[in-house]
Amino acid sequence: MPLPNRFLTSVLVRREGQLFLFDCGEGTQVSLKMLNLSWKHIHSVFISHMHADHVTGLPGLLMLSSQVDRSEPLYIYGPSRLGEYIESSRRILDMYINYEIIFTPVEEGVLVETDEYTVNCFMLKHTKICYGYSLVEKQRPGEFSVEKAILNKVEKGPKWSLLQHGVAVENSQGQIITPDMILGPKRSGRKFTYMTDSLYFPEMADYAHDSDILFCEGMFEHALVDDAREKKHMTAFQAAMVARDAGAAKLCLQHYSPRYSDRELKILLAEAREIFPETVLTKDRMSFTIPLKD
Repeated sequence: MPLPNRFLTSVLVRREGQLFLFDCGEGTQVSLKMLNLSWKHIHSVFISHMHADHVTGLPGLLMLSSQVDRSEPLYIYGPSRLGEYIESSRRILDMYINYEIIFTPVEEGVLVETDEYTVNCFMLKHTKICYGYSLVEKQRPGEFSVEKAILNKVEKGPKWSLLQHGVAVENSQGQIITPDMILGPKRSGRKFTYMTDSLYFPEMADYAHDSDILFCEGMFEHALVDDAREKKHMTAFQAAMVARDAGAAKLCLQHYSPRYSDRELKILLAEAREIFPETVLTKDRMSFTIPLKD
């Protein structure tokens, strides 16, 4: 439930100027305003499941978006009933929407694929159908070698740019020069994984494998593991097990039980750090930079 200083679950990823929203709990638009982030730049919304604390911020966000000059579609992904929720909200609230909403019901596997990244979807284990998501950047081209370009007689200019983008070119002597002759080995991209509202199960680590940053629920202290199991939630200790087994670089705990005051949340943090030292206790409007590995 929302508390005076703790809104409901929502995580925003900003990549190359595009915003990707994962869940949209009550208060999301307030935090966007406080952070001076423009909702008109939200490209996609990914909803984990149809419990109110993860979707009640969505109708307000949709109406708010109609108050700005937006021409691009808004892509929304989630369980099949999310489409019904969006349409009924639009009809009953008589929403004025001046942009296209494209809803896609999700299934496990690759959900979105572009030249630069994919968004993968996987099923969790909760009291309702629930999904987690990973945004995974594709490998980047290797570093451009000026020495190799000169050695292969590729004149400086547009051809250098083409090689950097993976396109073969013809050099000054009419020879075909391929990118692998000029570029170093490919460099890895980054991976963001979001999972919440789930019973712990070992395969979660496979979904979060090699994540640079993992947002995972840590709802209870481990003394309440039986309560967590009954409610199909996780303890902070279990979230740390997922991060450790996944080889993640950072674990961001989220989705805490309201039984814990802000001061008492340190119990969850301490338990998680026993297993995975690189754990952070997230709070509203906290931000993180995900650096490139190389």
